[in-house]
Amino acid sequence: MLQDHPEGTVLSIRVQPGAKRSAIVGLYGVALKVAVSAPPEDGRANKMLLELLSERLDLNRSQFELLSGAANRNKRVLVRGLGREELMQRIEVLISAKKWP
Repeated sequence: MLQDHPEGTVLSIRVQPGAKRSAIVGLYGVALKVAVSAPPEDGRANKMLLELLSERLDLNRSQFELLSGAANRNKRVLVRGLGREELMQRIEVLISAKKWP
């Protein structure tokens, strides 16, 4: 689910830490499912999540901020400087076979 925010867009994410490889998996209900190979210890999975999003969405790492869910699989991430429509288009390219709600 994407929500408008004064600084950009908030993205709902479901994270799978400790995966074999890091990847954007697809949709999980109304959230983007992301697998990260880092374990959920000392914030390593959160850090890897933000780095992976930065790389795959072709944005600067500084544009991402974890708003909630630091110790949870369900997270809300602020993507600064990117509107809802543009973010939706970039996500659809990553999960091209599936539709974004």
